[in-house]
Amino acid sequence: MKTTFKIARTELAMLFYSPIAWFLLVAFLFQSGLAYINIIENYLTQQGMGGVNLKYLRFLTSKIFGPPLGIWPSLANKLYLYLPLLTMGLMSREISSGTIKLLYSSPTRIREIILGKFMAMMMYNLFLVAIPGIIVICGVSNIANCDAGMLLAGLLGMYLLLCTYAAIGLFMSSLTSYQVVAALCTLVVLAALNYVGNIWQDIDFVRDLTYFLSIYGRADTMLSGLIVTKDIFYFGGIITMFLCFCIYKLQSDRESKPALVKAGRYTLIIVAVLALGYITSRPRFTGYYDATTTKTMTLAPAAQNVLKETGDTTLEVTTYINLLDNFFWYGRPDQRNADMMRWEQYLRFKPDIKFNYVYYYDSVADKNLYKFNPGQSIDSLAVKYAKSMKINMSLFKTPAGIRKIIDLRGEQGRYVMQLKYKDKTTFLRLFNDRLIFPTETETSAAIKRLQQARMPKIAFVTGELERSIDKEGDRHYKVLTNDITFRYSLINQGFDVMSLSLKEQTIPADITALVIADPKVAFDTVALSKIKAYITAGGNLLVAGEPGKQEILNPILKELGVQLKEGMLVEPNKNFSPALVKPLLSAKAATFTRTLNGDREDSLPVTMFGAAALTYDPHGAFTVDTLLATIGGSGWNKKIKPTEDMIQAAEGATTDNSRGGTIIMASGTPMPMPVDMSSDNAKPGQDPVWKGLSFDASQGDEKGSMPVALGLTRTVNGRQQRIVVSGDADFLSNSELNRQNIQTSNFTFSTAVFSWFANGEFPIDGYRPPSVDRRLTLTDGGLYFLKVMLLGVLPGILVVIGAVILIRRKRK
Repeated sequence: MKTTFKIARTELAMLFYSPIAWFLLVAFLFQSGLAYINIIENYLTQQGMGGVNLKYLRFLTSKIFGPPLGIWPSLANKLYLYLPLLTMGLMSREISSGTIKLLYSSPTRIREIILGKFMAMMMYNLFLVAIPGIIVICGVSNIANCDAGMLLAGLLGMYLLLCTYAAIGLFMSSLTSYQVVAALCTLVVLAALNYVGNIWQDIDFVRDLTYFLSIYGRADTMLSGLIVTKDIFYFGGIITMFLCFCIYKLQSDRESKPALVKAGRYTLIIVAVLALGYITSRPRFTGYYDATTTKTMTLAPAAQNVLKETGDTTLEVTTYINLLDNFFWYGRPDQRNADMMRWEQYLRFKPDIKFNYVYYYDSVADKNLYKFNPGQSIDSLAVKYAKSMKINMSLFKTPAGIRKIIDLRGEQGRYVMQLKYKDKTTFLRLFNDRLIFPTETETSAAIKRLQQARMPKIAFVTGELERSIDKEGDRHYKVLTNDITFRYSLINQGFDVMSLSLKEQTIPADITALVIADPKVAFDTVALSKIKAYITAGGNLLVAGEPGKQEILNPILKELGVQLKEGMLVEPNKNFSPALVKPLLSAKAATFTRTLNGDREDSLPVTMFGAAALTYDPHGAFTVDTLLATIGGSGWNKKIKPTEDMIQAAEGATTDNSRGGTIIMASGTPMPMPVDMSSDNAKPGQDPVWKGLSFDASQGDEKGSMPVALGLTRTVNGRQQRIVVSGDADFLSNSELNRQNIQTSNFTFSTAVFSWFANGEFPIDGYRPPSVDRRLTLTDGGLYFLKVMLLGVLPGILVVIGAVILIRRKRK
């Protein structure tokens, strides 16, 4: 071992007696400093601008340093350019000068020579890593509450990457006496290791081996702050493999062995490394350490608990992938490892998850498929698609074949995962949004659905022309309740939904809440008695009314001590109809979920198109809390008796001045204007139907903040009864949930209401501690000082030190 250290010390001295080593240090320092200055300056500018920009200054350490746009990946992706210039002469210099023969004749063993030279490179790599270490010191100084753990994990990842490059370069240097050839060969091998993860990915078992060999993105998890044992074993295995290659290469030059024996040695090394890599990459043998301060690289505690509750029973995931589905690209056979990466965070806590993949072709809901392929059958389309993608058609089951196994027509033939636990199954879906794949919230909800005998069930009353959970019209509730393509739909968040006709059915005893949403005709005595009995028994209830429906709903609300106020709330606005009111969340509403609390802090409104104010008896049987209330100075309650057509007037009504200023409704029914709508004092951009809208106290108009949603609670039979009453039914509608022109809290509030009914059990709480590194402590003067130091002084000092050492060496 002493000999190895002596060789390492000598080789390290030789490196620093070379101008290339100093040039690379200076270049890497300048490059690192420039990358840090550029990104830190951008965030400093954003912080200086203040306002809404400060909202996005979260997890600054990760944004500045981590993947995909931070400093670490930028530097790591350029390291391969540095090492070949150093390693190209490690052995080729010995070969070309003839000193290799002296080494062979000395008592020094070949492995001591190779290990000594590699140790020299390891020590030089420490100097290289010290440069981003300087940047880390700057980051810790410039970012308040900097996530130092993530930065140290990133340094470890870069160091292992450098050592791997060094081992590869050392072997390439032993193959030739020409240093330039050695450098080029090193670059070729590094390119091959980057690309090898893309080949043969459609072949089982082989894909695992080639994916293991791939160096592309291998350090990214450590650069993000998560240290994984399989990555460490990977770097260790690749380093060991190329060092062994180098040792056996030099040894074979001194031996007279058959080519088959020599090839066998290399094959044995490769097989051993692949076997080690395969075993250590299995979930059961993989360890994890999340070095981030807030554990951002780990599943939320609630998701961890869901997985823990599965115990030792295997969770089986069967993915059904339709060739004709637009999401097929994510499920192609060569994308299998990408899919496993998405599941890795779950395998960390439940390594016995079993995965199956079933490929088929069948009809899909995409009408364009048939529109642009006229006259083609399902079979011919499948053959066409498979041929264009170069996939064997025998892989896919026919429509009849897949339906013998499972009928996926209810899932619209989309990419879907079926989770099976014990004897229960459920679907986990992909969604039509930017993320596409389910997050831990949807995944945990699906797993928990398998564990529980009963899920929270929401029943929506029908029979009096209420809002429907099955219709896609603007005023209905399909998006909120059972749209399988929408991530935040209740069925994707752990709830069951059902329609319930009180004329024909009794209210089930096992429902979590009953929803009465905007009935247009009065309830008959049978239905009314069922509702009253349900309330008396302590059932949870959501009543969503509309202006003009007081006579229908107030008899029910009377039992609760609440009434819909006569008239309609209006908020004049130059951009929107006055019928669109924007109440804000109360402190009580903010307690429903953490996300809703964040929306309240950001003053996000819940938009309601056509809303009635509420009144209540503070001394009744229920404890009443305001959940949503209008802003006092922005509007008022217009004391009119609006109709359904009037609420729709802002969207489709016109004014007929020839008939004395009569409003002609979308239905064709004339209605006298409740206010002077023919006035020319309307603000630009206002809908003509609302021109001249003004407050008139003599007509009973009222100003001030008014509640539009109330939360009622009381204890019945030892259980808290929870009721929500809203003066609007549109805040849950498809149109308001899809509103793009205002940032709203409609989704969050809607989901939070049902979460409140379910005692917070669903949706699964994906809460993590908030970011603590949200501000830069750097000033403009400090930034200038950094520029001078990182781009001038420190590189200059390295140049001077290098020049002094090289000049003294030359003189000697």
